[in-house]
Amino acid sequence: MYIYDEIDQRLVDERVAQFRDQTRRFLAGELSDDDFRPLRLRNGLYIQRHAPMLRVAIPYGLLSSRQLRTLAEIARKWDRGYGHFSTRHNIQFNWPRVEDVPDILAKLATVQMHAIQTSGNSVRNISADHFAGIAPDEIVDPFAWCEVIRQWSTLNPEFSFLPRKFKIAVSGSEQDRAATQVHDIGLHARRDAEGNIGFRVLAGGGLGRTPIIGSVIRDFLPWRHLLTYLDAVLRVYNRYGRRDNLWKARIKILVKALTPQEFRRQVEEEWSHLKDGPSTLIEDEIERITRRFTRPAYQKLEPYASAFILALAREPAFASWVRRNVHAHKVPGYAAVTLSLKKTGVPPGDATADQMDAVADLADRYSFGELRVSHEQNLILADVRHDDLYDLWRQAKALGLATPNIGLITNIIACPGGDFCSLANAKSIPVAEAIQRRFDDLDYQHDIGELDLNISGCMNSCGHHHIGHIGILGVDKQGEEYYQISIGGAQGNDASLGRVLGPSVSQAEIPDVIEKLIELYLARRDSEEERFIDVVRRIGIEPFKDYVYGRHHQEPASRERQLAVA
Repeated sequence: MYIYDEIDQRLVDERVAQFRDQTRRFLAGELSDDDFRPLRLRNGLYIQRHAPMLRVAIPYGLLSSRQLRTLAEIARKWDRGYGHFSTRHNIQFNWPRVEDVPDILAKLATVQMHAIQTSGNSVRNISADHFAGIAPDEIVDPFAWCEVIRQWSTLNPEFSFLPRKFKIAVSGSEQDRAATQVHDIGLHARRDAEGNIGFRVLAGGGLGRTPIIGSVIRDFLPWRHLLTYLDAVLRVYNRYGRRDNLWKARIKILVKALTPQEFRRQVEEEWSHLKDGPSTLIEDEIERITRRFTRPAYQKLEPYASAFILALAREPAFASWVRRNVHAHKVPGYAAVTLSLKKTGVPPGDATADQMDAVADLADRYSFGELRVSHEQNLILADVRHDDLYDLWRQAKALGLATPNIGLITNIIACPGGDFCSLANAKSIPVAEAIQRRFDDLDYQHDIGELDLNISGCMNSCGHHHIGHIGILGVDKQGEEYYQISIGGAQGNDASLGRVLGPSVSQAEIPDVIEKLIELYLARRDSEEERFIDVVRRIGIEPFKDYVYGRHHQEPASRERQLAVA
């Protein structure tokens, strides 16, 4: 965990006091709605369909058990007993009262949390790989670099009024688990031929109304120049980004309009005035920030103790959970564990206050008092001993947090949609539940194999539908809620954007459409190892389109025959 120093704490405390006075003036009628709007947005406060919504930052997805208990307390005292974990390492409270928000922010400040810049046209919460610091394929632990960027970007006056919101993701591993290619800036750690650490820099990625995969604008940026180069990128964007059109204001539109080559040239030109300047990083500064992070006191353990092996053989349900929800760790004898927030019948990403308290207890007992929030809307205990896995599984199961579906079709990513969001065209939560119920047979899910399914209630793409193997987008069709289906999207090193399958369908039709997509996939795959996304890339979307929309009436082989062939 990063531990605040005196400057960090003072900044957050002063921000709370400032917003308390702004809220008092608004409630007293001294500030109009228009005057208050940018002030509340800079502190994470939205006005949604039914009530205000407060978005709280979880910087780079790292939480302590004490912080999680505070979130649970907020959910009970000022909300309706739950919180929603989003796709960008935030938690959202959907029912706070405006007059209570200053007290909530003050409570957050006591545990070194805040809602600063979780909205508004500024640099948002920095996101990272949820296995940061423990991944076997890690090149460099990205946490210190994320914190450097957080300190540089928080309340930076030069970038407080950008043309539009700005999102940065950092990956420290060979595999990109931070979706860097679909962020305004993506930073992917690398080493050069001499072993020096640096970053591949991508710019102009993003989802929403105009989804674009980011372009590499520098293949290797030495770590010392990280902030000066980010300064150059933001300055070019701040100077030329569209401010006359909300829908064309993101950096991805600027990069596309200029071309990546010209954007790169302008950034390099701007950087020539900044390189080796006062913002150049030095080893002492990185070490200072690194020292602010507490590190687990790992023991020397033998991996896969006999009790663990016996439990795998004795309990098929435990073995299934281990296959899907337990992940490799770079320290022998330890593993990372995903606690699934995707139990059928529960809105994806939601956790009750009681669950949050219980997970905090699990973190204290099994994972050095720390946990992670993934951009797939699950919670992760990153440092669990192998010989504790069985006990952890039993307790997580009792809490409804042990669904063994990570990487499977029911591990759905979804925004809150029209049930809460005033921007949404359609609901997301009932769609997710209908799909989960259709595919609730875990054996069937394992037969299908790896499949990412993402749902967004509108073109803002908070559910990242563009990069789901199957993506679902809520659309307005003459006042009715309909859904557009896309296939072929993916995140990671080989990120791609999904292609629209065809005409939108009604909510009631969605489970049948998804079933048809799965049927054709199972009929066409060459082996059990070939994933849905692999088949789409191999045969294209036309066969899926033909089958879903009935252009060809011959159906795939039965499921039994498919399984027999496999």
